Amino acid sequence: MHTNQGMYGPMHMLRYTIAAVIAVVVCKPAGAVELNAGDWKFTASGNVNVHYIHSSCEDETSLSITGGLACRGAAGEDKTSSISNGLLPAALAIGASTTQNGYDLAVTFGFYPGVSTNDGSPNLQQGATLLNTALGTTGIDMRQVFMTFGNKSMGTFMLGRNIGLFGADVILNDMTLPGVGASNGNYAAPANTSLGSIGLGYIYTDWLAQINYTTPDFSGFKITLGIFDPVEPITQGAATPKGSPGFHGKVAYTNGPIYVSATFISQKQEGVTDADDFDSRGFDIGGKVTLGQFEVLGWYYTGKGMGTTGLFLFGAAPGGRERDSDGFLAQVTYKLGATKIGVNYGVSNLDLASAEGTSDLVESNEKFTVGVYHSLTENLTLLGEFTDVKAESHNGIKNDSNTFNLGAFLSF
Repeated sequence: MHTNQGMYGPMHMLRYTIAAVIAVVVCKPAGAVELNAGDWKFTASGNVNVHYIHSSCEDETSLSITGGLACRGAAGEDKTSSISNGLLPAALAIGASTTQNGYDLAVTFGFYPGVSTNDGSPNLQQGATLLNTALGTTGIDMRQVFMTFGNKSMGTFMLGRNIGLFGADVILNDMTLPGVGASNGNYAAPANTSLGSIGLGYIYTDWLAQINYTTPDFSGFKITLGIFDPVEPITQGAATPKGSPGFHGKVAYTNGPIYVSATFISQKQEGVTDADDFDSRGFDIGGKVTLGQFEVLGWYYTGKGMGTTGLFLFGAAPGGRERDSDGFLAQVTYKLGATKIGVNYGVSNLDLASAEGTSDLVESNEKFTVGVYHSLTENLTLLGEFTDVKAESHNGIKNDSNTFNLGAFLSF
């Protein structure tokens, strides 16, 4: 099975960086395993999710869009089938916590394997072009290694590799999180996961080496400020030293059924020459409200030099000319007993830089998803989704694809 997503060059590399998304430890399930040993408490939580995914992709004879997220056919085939993870990889998160001298201390390690073969066959020594073969294996993505310390009066410090702040709340509340959402074709090589609504309403938050401080709760308000290891733009092509860290922050407010948050991110991008330097700045705001069995949410983002889909992807034209971008995700879900039905719609837009000529660079990626999620038990969800994706370039090329998936999500 071969696919072409219409994402040449940098977008192909992005499949390797978006190897999945949000950890189950971030949204811990009920009944995580706990073990006490002296003053320490050890916990384990995680999930296994598996889906049958069928995608009808854009015909390969059509023109492709650089950065377009509608999957495209290859090798004469415009339909793909896979048995794979959805938006989340499988996960095993292990934590340890204690209280010493009035301080709450904790560490977390997160391991995220897929179910698809993505390391080829170590026995046959297959190359990168033949990853899903007999005698193959699946890799482990270790994206979480962090510590926390603090208490209710002083707040909490977090140091290590963990989910970022910008774009985190929207993906954590995306109804397709346990499902699939948008298809990028065959997930076996090597991403293991689908896109959900990444690049189709929000920019992927990513996992960052960071140091953050979160204030105590002030009448429902919490503020987080921090620095992170600067992220190289995928399109830059060469690593460059960074004179300062990246900066990000978040303010969140909770009041019963209402949750609202806003975040910012900022990083100076050092080009290969001074003429290629540019600044990346992003902001998002949104929230959700629960009205009986209904939940309504919406998040909006805007940025300059932020790019689209992944952090700083296509963020600037040559010469350090920043491109503006924005987008939103809107969602409504309704619970009917043990079954939740929902629909969401998202759009991500990318403008051309000043004096930049029209090209096949993506102008917009949009998607529509309808899903049904049935809790067979407290920890087991059976689900089905249908998603339609449309991409359009600045020179008028249009691509369209759709995905249907059925699967199960078991957490502990």
